[in-house]
Amino acid sequence: MIRFLPSLRRHLCASLLAASFVPLAAAQSPTRINLGTLAPRGSSYHQALQEMGEAWKKAPGGGAKIVIYPDGTQGGEDEMVKLMRVGTLHAALLTSAGLAAIDRDVTALQELPLAFHSMEEYQAVLQAMAPMLEDRLAAKGFHVLFWGTAGWLRPFTSEALTTPEDFKRAKMFVWAGDENQTAVMRKHGFTPVSLEPSEILTGLQSGMISAVTVPPIFALATQIDSKAKHMLDLPYVPLVGAMVIRKETWDKLPADGQAAMRAAADRAGQRIRTESLAESAKAVEAMKKRGLTVHPVDPQLEAAWRKSMTELYPDIRGTMIPAELFDRVFAELAKVRSNSGVGSH
Repeated sequence: MIRFLPSLRRHLCASLLAASFVPLAAAQSPTRINLGTLAPRGSSYHQALQEMGEAWKKAPGGGAKIVIYPDGTQGGEDEMVKLMRVGTLHAALLTSAGLAAIDRDVTALQELPLAFHSMEEYQAVLQAMAPMLEDRLAAKGFHVLFWGTAGWLRPFTSEALTTPEDFKRAKMFVWAGDENQTAVMRKHGFTPVSLEPSEILTGLQSGMISAVTVPPIFALATQIDSKAKHMLDLPYVPLVGAMVIRKETWDKLPADGQAAMRAAADRAGQRIRTESLAESAKAVEAMKKRGLTVHPVDPQLEAAWRKSMTELYPDIRGTMIPAELFDRVFAELAKVRSNSGVGSH
């Protein structure tokens, strides 16, 4: 019996040594999170995600390693959502286009032209509706880490256009497949042309479209201003966005690290929200230097635009936006204006 002790001792030592390496290996191999975004490399959006990634690596429980794919290298936002569904991507910083690919109705706040008079109004309404919108996305398998915006969408045109009647002469870009928006616009005298976002510049070059409403930072990055040399300084709608992660992926992350990761995501979202307006203004100035003409909007012209867009609302309600969500947006907006003492004109 004694002759078996050395081999038994060796076996026990080997087993203990192997067991001792299990937590060490896990600590050295944090979960990899592939994150896609259209945000340009080096932009404040990209930098905010990088800072978040550094914090996630240090989170309790082993953290997670975020690998960022900027510049749309994983395709458009529809494609990124598809890649998340199959697990090739695990997370994405999306605009309303990508969110609509998950749940069309969560983009309600962006389907109401000139509904918001300030970014503060938009942020307050979003904050009130966020839990409900997050529940809808969770039901589709996605967890929201933060909500953001890329500032206001503004109209860019091939020729100088300022009034709603002017724009009815234009051929206006709309997202391909958005039949409800196309129908509403046609009913009110506009001429929508359905294209993919990647086709905007070629559409402007060929004359297929002559007007597009996009964030200035997007116009600068894609050189839309090289063909659409006029911008109406009208805060048309805020560009709604969010960072989402597959719920399955989030639920597998270390429970003791999730609070730290969410705090880091909150900081990233706050930076994006704070810096987006400044970046938008810088983009406009950069485009002005290369030939963009910016047309100011005085109170009389703004009032004409608000009247024209308000006329679309009855047709938007129940088609582009479910009636209950439409009503919720305006109910929350009325509360915001009541609390601030501003009328809902």
